[in-house]
Amino acid sequence: MPAGSVKLRSIRKLGQENRGYDISDEEPAGSYMSMTSTKEHDKAQGKKELPAIRVGFFQLFRFATCNEVVMMVVGSVCAILHGSAQPLMLLVFGLLTDTFIEYDIELNELSDERKECVNNTIQWKKNYTDTLMQSMNQSHWSTINYSDWEILAPLRDRSCGLLDIEYEMTLFAFYYVGIGAAVFILGYFQISLWVTAAAKQIRLIRKIYFSKVMRMEIGWFDCTSVGELNTRMSDDINKINDAIADQVAIFMQRFTTFVCGFCVGFVKGWKLTLVIVAASPLLGVGAGLMALFVAKLTGMELQAYAKAGAVADEVLSSIRTVAAFGGEKKEVQRYDKNLVSAQSWGIRKGLIMGFFTGYMWLIIFLCYGLAFWYGSSLVVDTEEYSPGTLLQVFFGVLIAAMNLGQASPCLEAFAAGRGAATIIFETMDREPEIDCLSEAGYKLDRVKGDIEFHNVTFHYPSRPEVKILDQLSVAVKSGETTAFVGPSGAGKSTAVQLIQRFYDPKEGMVTLDGHDIRGLNIQWLRSLIGIVEQEPVLFATTIAENIRYGRPGVSMDDIITAAKEANAYNFIMDLPQRFDTLVGEGGGQMSGGQKQRIAIARALVRNPRILLLDMATSALDNESEAVVQEALDKVRMGRTTISIAHRLSTIKNADVIVGFEHGQAVEKGKHSELLDRKGVYFTLVTLQSQGDKALNEKARQMAENENVPEKISLSKGGSYRASLRASIRQRSRSQLSNLIPESSVPIVGELGPRAHAVSQADKSKDAISEEEDEEPVEPAPVARILKYNSPEWPYMLFGSLGAAVNGGVNPVYSLLFSQILATFSVTDPVAQRKEIDSICLFFVMVGVISFFTQMLQGYAFSKSGELLTRRLRRLGFHAMLGQDIGWFDDHRNSPGALTTRLATDASQVQGATGSQIGMIVNSLTNIGVAILMSFYFSWKLTLLILCFLPFIALSGGFQAKMLTGFAKQDKEAMESAGRISGEALNNIRTIAGLGKERNFVDMYSAQLDAPYKAALKKANVYGACYGFAQCVVFLTNSASYRFGGYLVRQEGLHFSLVFRVISAIVTSGTALGRASSYTPDYAKAKISAARFFQLLDRIPQISVYSNNGDKWDNFQGNIEFIDCKFTYPTRPDIQVLNGLNVAVKPGQTLAFVGSSGCGKSTSVQLLERFYDPDKGRVLIDGRDSTLVNVSFLRSKIGIVSQEPILFDCSIAENIKYGDNSRDIGMDDVISASKKSQLHDFVMSLPEKYDTNVGAQGSQLSRGQKQRIAIARAIVRDPKILLLDEATSALDTESEKTVQAALDRAREGRTCIVIAHRLSTIQNSDIIAVMSRGYVIEKGTHDQLMALNGAYYKLVTTGAPIS
Repeated sequence: MPAGSVKLRSIRKLGQENRGYDISDEEPAGSYMSMTSTKEHDKAQGKKELPAIRVGFFQLFRFATCNEVVMMVVGSVCAILHGSAQPLMLLVFGLLTDTFIEYDIELNELSDERKECVNNTIQWKKNYTDTLMQSMNQSHWSTINYSDWEILAPLRDRSCGLLDIEYEMTLFAFYYVGIGAAVFILGYFQISLWVTAAAKQIRLIRKIYFSKVMRMEIGWFDCTSVGELNTRMSDDINKINDAIADQVAIFMQRFTTFVCGFCVGFVKGWKLTLVIVAASPLLGVGAGLMALFVAKLTGMELQAYAKAGAVADEVLSSIRTVAAFGGEKKEVQRYDKNLVSAQSWGIRKGLIMGFFTGYMWLIIFLCYGLAFWYGSSLVVDTEEYSPGTLLQVFFGVLIAAMNLGQASPCLEAFAAGRGAATIIFETMDREPEIDCLSEAGYKLDRVKGDIEFHNVTFHYPSRPEVKILDQLSVAVKSGETTAFVGPSGAGKSTAVQLIQRFYDPKEGMVTLDGHDIRGLNIQWLRSLIGIVEQEPVLFATTIAENIRYGRPGVSMDDIITAAKEANAYNFIMDLPQRFDTLVGEGGGQMSGGQKQRIAIARALVRNPRILLLDMATSALDNESEAVVQEALDKVRMGRTTISIAHRLSTIKNADVIVGFEHGQAVEKGKHSELLDRKGVYFTLVTLQSQGDKALNEKARQMAENENVPEKISLSKGGSYRASLRASIRQRSRSQLSNLIPESSVPIVGELGPRAHAVSQADKSKDAISEEEDEEPVEPAPVARILKYNSPEWPYMLFGSLGAAVNGGVNPVYSLLFSQILATFSVTDPVAQRKEIDSICLFFVMVGVISFFTQMLQGYAFSKSGELLTRRLRRLGFHAMLGQDIGWFDDHRNSPGALTTRLATDASQVQGATGSQIGMIVNSLTNIGVAILMSFYFSWKLTLLILCFLPFIALSGGFQAKMLTGFAKQDKEAMESAGRISGEALNNIRTIAGLGKERNFVDMYSAQLDAPYKAALKKANVYGACYGFAQCVVFLTNSASYRFGGYLVRQEGLHFSLVFRVISAIVTSGTALGRASSYTPDYAKAKISAARFFQLLDRIPQISVYSNNGDKWDNFQGNIEFIDCKFTYPTRPDIQVLNGLNVAVKPGQTLAFVGSSGCGKSTSVQLLERFYDPDKGRVLIDGRDSTLVNVSFLRSKIGIVSQEPILFDCSIAENIKYGDNSRDIGMDDVISASKKSQLHDFVMSLPEKYDTNVGAQGSQLSRGQKQRIAIARAIVRDPKILLLDEATSALDTESEKTVQAALDRAREGRTCIVIAHRLSTIQNSDIIAVMSRGYVIEKGTHDQLMALNGAYYKLVTTGAPIS
């Protein structure tokens, strides 16, 4: 290969998908594409370009002890001996055949009534020769006929009467049994020893790997995703296991068989061996070409499908736009158009596979024909070979070739294992930069608790380009409480993490009592610090244990004291199991406040010198906040405390307040001093107190109206905040941070939580792999799958015919094979030659026939399968687009997951119809023909062999199962260990903060015992099964040949029939086993189909395709929300709308203002009927929206959203998308684009309206996209226009243009505007200020200004509203 060429193959094969393009931390950033460069290339370049596999095969065994090495050596010896058993059996088989043939010739000779057996040689009968002599003496030469001439020739020395066929067969039977028994024992040892040795090594590897990972510094975890580590611990280590266990033994065994088989061939008859070998390149070329073509065609098919997949992905990602503009039917057609080419490639692939399979069979049969023809000439004409030798040579080469083929999958397992080991071993050899388990470093005798930052500069290793701390200098005095305040991303939390020494600063230093903390012992340093985080992490155990994590060996009294100090004692005692209550996974059983207080107790039990409170109360509602705050105030006394907070109540009484901005400490002082400075702190304070007032007001009203205890209305805070966090995450984050320095978030109970506070729990929830939360499905009935395939019945019929003929080939082969043996015992040379030639011709004919039937089978089934796949994909896509929007919010139905489902599930379903039916028909005819044929020739022998058939089939199936491995059982055994490692890795920061790494390593090792014991048990069972599967054939042969000998002797059965019956049934038995190995595909197909049908059968609550519901002519656009309450179906605990009341008359403009997450956009989505309200009603022209026809309602609404979504087509097509119910002429398009100030810009482009906008409109600027979206809404000519922050993302210049366009578009329509900039809303007819899902003020601009309320504050502070 040329240097540096990219071997994509290796990426796919070696399970590198998960890190195909990740930059691993050891490599420089530029090297991440280099994973595939070849080894020679590195040496030449000498750069740090690394190949994907950097572990030699023998390095996989670096953890083997002497015991294991001995086990592996003994196992290897067994494997090599086992490998020589099959060729050994051939020697016996050759002798056995010769014996049968000799016996048959003797029978043939003696069937001539003129011969007799005298003194164990065959002679002419006495009276014959005498009469003949007399007649000759009387010289009647003319009367002598030909047959009499024969007698004059002296007979060859043929012995007779010596051959006791039954005795000989008994002897051979014993040989077979002996070999069989040896094979059983060898097979057992070879497998069980290797598997046991591997189990021991793997257990060690897991232990070492996990303990090494737990020692890594936090920065390493930032660069390595937890999900990836979890897969490495489960899948990658399993891959190493596959590479060092039974596969090695099986490879050795097969390779030995390959070598011995050829040896037998060359030693017994080199001429014939060479002839057979000469033909094998044809097979090799065929196989190679087939692999090449299939890979190429699969590539083409995937590429062709990628287009359709891209359509699906684009449509599903912008499902709201598609729904709003009623483009479902249009999209389904566009998708279907793109499926056609994928389908034709698939059919071509089937045809080519059929062609090559046919070609291979043709060559194989031609080979048979050639070998038997040439071999028989060597036996009959030159008498170099005996018939037995011919068989030994022929089968020797055949077995050798087969075993070479079967050995190759093992090589893949080795390569995969080495690929997986590369990363794992490199992690094991990596030295952590901050080693938390090291004993090095000082421990101070007395700790005062002065912390100081000296010019600290820092950036996270995962984001080296972003400077988080910039020359930060700040001192924290011992015994004082210092509060850090400032906008998100200013570096407050980072400073706290540096104190804990999760990271080391890039420049400058952090000191404790004047000592650089890098010189102190880490475990000791962390034991001084107690930390309470915003999202406390609890471990899945009891409350007492969670608190005990704070300090090892704490007595119960200490725990109770700590719980009392943290105000947690009372609520714990109220629980039924008190301190033994389980907190659930991640503390899920506890409320936010309870978790926080347990975390505080855990921090206090350490009796820390330094207390770090990172937003410790921000995630709580007011009630619990007060309690937790009180607990914190109690414990701060006499400790150095650093508190990060956004709520004033928590900061006011701090001794020193430090204001952070852009990674520097910009101001420092007490509450009152900082207010006078009017800096960062001042902005925070003013905005916040304003928001609090509005909230308390509303809460009071609600309490009066409903006489509800105040608690309820306030406790919404927690869940509200979560929704806010979610909505912040959903809106593009960058844009938020441009608009709002965090300081300016008003009308919220506290300043919006930090944008990155996506809790660990959320993350780990997302990380749970998708399979786990697929609800289990019942496999679909085959009948229903076939119903979808019914239009293709002619193809399936012809395919089945082809398959049936192919199934008949095996038995026909055994018929021909035994017929050849029969010819060797024919005494007349002419007849013999003629018979041999005709049989060889027959071989050629069978080959030609099977060539055509294989092609027929391949083509017909691929055609029916591809048509089915396309039909299912179209139906599935149609069904997806018909679902209600709420369905798409479920993370299981993310666009990625859905497109994958379309791509894979649909194509897996054909596994249940097309090729699978072929497989089944093939096996059934194979077995059927074989058994009928055998019964016809000898029913007694057939019955005997049929007793063994189930075992043979079992062994065939078992071997197929072996190749796929026992991965599933292993996975289940590893689950509990996986849970511990998962919990540890997800919460690594908490564990590091508590210094509990060792505990987790010990717990993990303890959990490894169960899977290890299971593996040892498996080794024995597996070894026994393997030995049994291997020896069954030997036993079958021994029994059947012995009985065959008896039948030949006692019942005059012709010996060739014995061979015919035995080979027919044995080959069909293995075929049966092979067919059973195809069942996993079949099962998968049924489950995929079931998932598909589940989708097709799901009836959405808001159906686009149905014609039910009201439609009326004079649509006015009169809208009224009456007491609407709403929660998103995926976040049922978060009330988004909380009794929304607002009305807008036709032609009026209503503006919604308010902070993110207060329900502005949600109300618009209710109007579009993406969702229906949980309580309350939305009235349109006085009709309840739930009774209106969905597509009719949407056709009356035009929407322009903040980030308009355009499709990957031309500008004109994007504008036409506005109305999918009719064909839109270019005139309409142009008039709409003139109205939206777009026309001039388009005409300046080279391709004008045919310009492609790129994926999601990426070729255009934001303002241009926005105007296309407006034109698209205008073309619809809607009665209601919804503008969701339509100008917020624009700069001032384009905003003016777009604003002008919007003002024109609004004329004469009902309009709802959501905006952040006041300039856009001042002239609306009604302005509604929203907070927490209800309207707190509404009126015109002037009325609201006069009210002097929230709106007034917004306008005067000039803050953007969000």
